[in-house]
Amino acid sequence: MRRRLGELEQIERASASEGELRAAEWMVGQLGELGAPARIETESAHGTYWWPIGIGTLAGLAGSIAALGAGRCGRGKWGGRGLGVLLGAAGAAAIAGDFPPRKRRLRRLLPKKKTHNVVCELGDPAAARTVVLVSHHDAAHSGFVFHPGIPDLVSRTGIFRHINTSPMLMAPVIGGPLLAVLAGITGSRRLAVAAAALSAGSTAAMADIGMRNVVPGANDNGTAVIALIELARIFLEDPPDGIRVILLSTGSEESFSEGMKAFGERHFESLPRESTFFINLDTVGSPFLTVLRGEGFLKMYEYPVEALACADAVAADLGIALLPDLRIRNGTDGLEALAAGYPTVSICSCTEQMQPANYHWPNDISENVDFETVGEAIRLSEAMTRRLAAEWPAPRSWS
Repeated sequence: MRRRLGELEQIERASASEGELRAAEWMVGQLGELGAPARIETESAHGTYWWPIGIGTLAGLAGSIAALGAGRCGRGKWGGRGLGVLLGAAGAAAIAGDFPPRKRRLRRLLPKKKTHNVVCELGDPAAARTVVLVSHHDAAHSGFVFHPGIPDLVSRTGIFRHINTSPMLMAPVIGGPLLAVLAGITGSRRLAVAAAALSAGSTAAMADIGMRNVVPGANDNGTAVIALIELARIFLEDPPDGIRVILLSTGSEESFSEGMKAFGERHFESLPRESTFFINLDTVGSPFLTVLRGEGFLKMYEYPVEALACADAVAADLGIALLPDLRIRNGTDGLEALAAGYPTVSICSCTEQMQPANYHWPNDISENVDFETVGEAIRLSEAMTRRLAAEWPAPRSWS
């Protein structure tokens, strides 16, 4: 696994790029050497999130300037204040609509590239039930907002000491346009100034991310890629009885799960919700393994009770200690399957600051990966797959 991760991190694999394709081809080759036939499914993707989000924050900035220029006096319904409301609302709608698992209509107007999903099918192809194990092989751009000193600084304040939910990092991003709306409605110059400051700062942050280099992505998400390859080896040597296994590694996860959304558009119709279970692995090389209780950028999507109970029971049987009750104000590929109504769990890992180790930073290299946690994620995924072959949970809370 160390050798494989060292090879993968050398590929600069931005979302929907030639490097992402090379990473997909590398994974197909690794699986092929094991005797696991895999294919690449090419899909359409935009490949960024900083453009659609940045367009929304720019609209918020323009709206705040319009409201600020109008001041308290206003200029009629479609004057400065009205324009501030209109632009702020458009910006907020663009941002909110771009977060997974929404439809992301703005992206339909933006340039498209090709992204590449890797699909490998094992086990009994005629089995009535299917387990889909998911990783992603693209890597993220860095950015100042991902500086490792920020989580350390926040943790020292103790704000989140008793809260097992990560901070809503996108609150300032959508907050600027929303404040522009309020400034336009009320005519408040203070609100307009605050809206301008938040929108300008968020726009600058998106521009900074877009101009940064792609990180090596060893933990996020090379660790899950090598975990899937290892699971392929395990299942080839000792196939699980009576279950079909799909190993899926998506492209363009770092551009808000575009590869996973495309997989769903292509395959969800042929994967019945009552007989398909998704196990998502994302960033499993930090010190503490966890199974997320929920995730979502704005709305918190809770994972199904029965699916979580299955993961918790298997972890307890294996003696794997899971960091309890963690939710994130972010999104993994598990969110797409979850929102589509499938029983889903998302296996992740974090540091003491409740953050992925070396998140979107240049030091996300294999030397800094906790391979013991990676091993636990593999054991948990394998055992859950075998448990699901024998005991399928009741679907009361899957929706």
